[in-house]
Amino acid sequence: MKDVLGYIENNSERYLKELTEFLAIPSVSNNPENAGDIRRCAEWVAEHLRSIGIPDVRIMATPGHPVVYGAWLDAPGKPTVLIYGHYDVQPPEPLELWTSPPFEATVRGEDLFARGASDDKGQVFIHLKAIEAMLRTTGTLPVNVKFIIEGEEEIGSEHLDEFVKAQAELLKADLVLVSDTSMFARDVPSICYGLRGLAYMQIDLVGPKSDLHSGSYGGSILNPIQALAEIIAKLHDGKGRITIPGFYDDVRALTKKERDAYKKLPWNDRRYAKDLGVKQLYGETGFTTLERLWARPTLECNGIWGGYTGEGAKTVLPSKASAKISMRLVPDQSSKKVSALFTKFIRKIAPPGVTVTVQSLHGGEPAITPIDSPGVRAAYAALEKGFGKKPLYQREGGSIPIVVQFKKLLKIDTVLLGFGLPDENAHAPDEFLHLPNFFGGIRTAAHFLNELPAYMKKGG
Repeated sequence: MKDVLGYIENNSERYLKELTEFLAIPSVSNNPENAGDIRRCAEWVAEHLRSIGIPDVRIMATPGHPVVYGAWLDAPGKPTVLIYGHYDVQPPEPLELWTSPPFEATVRGEDLFARGASDDKGQVFIHLKAIEAMLRTTGTLPVNVKFIIEGEEEIGSEHLDEFVKAQAELLKADLVLVSDTSMFARDVPSICYGLRGLAYMQIDLVGPKSDLHSGSYGGSILNPIQALAEIIAKLHDGKGRITIPGFYDDVRALTKKERDAYKKLPWNDRRYAKDLGVKQLYGETGFTTLERLWARPTLECNGIWGGYTGEGAKTVLPSKASAKISMRLVPDQSSKKVSALFTKFIRKIAPPGVTVTVQSLHGGEPAITPIDSPGVRAAYAALEKGFGKKPLYQREGGSIPIVVQFKKLLKIDTVLLGFGLPDENAHAPDEFLHLPNFFGGIRTAAHFLNELPAYMKKGG
């Protein structure tokens, strides 16, 4: 690996210049006016894959934006890694809040500012440069690699599931490697090994057939807003636990190893509360804040409406009231089962005098790759070598649906080896990539490919 690491060091300025070219393409996937830029970006990625030595490169059509596929399969008998990422980016607006133009990558201090710098062009580029270094210095790779780099992640990967189903044989691999997440903090290399799922619901309550005068009718019928407030209030008990019967039945308990790992992370509840502007934290009794954020299920009211909300006063007793409620799920919960339990409970506790309707708007499953799995162990070893310090373990509270779909459709686990930072302004003005993470990521990606065969051979 000495020659590989030397190559990375000697070519660091060129790597940065090439990344700047990549970032200059305004591949905004949600704007039809950028359709030509999306195509140009896909072609740029494909040509770059060819230039670093990937022999089989294809731009593959979908009903939406194209997927770039690449493969280097000259390591018979060795594991195959499927590297996933996306070349599309979020819109840059509001433009006036950028310190420098969003598609003119600018270095300030140790950070590179541009739309897509971290999410996800910069992180995709990390793997391309690691593979280039290995092929240019050794002429080979220690594993087989495949790439699937899509152009619709920022608009929900609408066509990716069907693409993966249709191309399951082409995408066959031993594990997926994704760099579209963040490390825990600056100078704290970490491995994300779990994501929460989601069950998103809407409750609609109807009382009288139309809005009524609250003076003439108040006191004679149940106000749907009051009924909705009572329902929401009954969804948690005084200890922050969710009261839906059966809700916790399938929750996988944290292991001692996981709880011990979280204690090693540099975390401070007081600082967290201060940063958020709240006087006190809240959550399920008996668990730390990090455990509640990553490994415990939650139920949150995301929106509530009904009646008059305009300026001034209007004495109305509303006909309708509604709320949107999301539940974050953990292994081994099922979004379908939890949605059914939620619906049953809401109907049970709805007071007489209103008609209640419950809709399931969206569902996604939680995902976890065990800490002691070969891929995570190889990632740990690679991070330690790439950054010069022992990494820590973390989960994330959000969801990445494609991770679940890779498990479902391809029957393989995903290693989340992200190099972003929590404060990198992804989706916001002045998005940036921390350059020490960029170059440390390239070293880590090379070490990961080098380490993986031994860990796959050893098994879990």
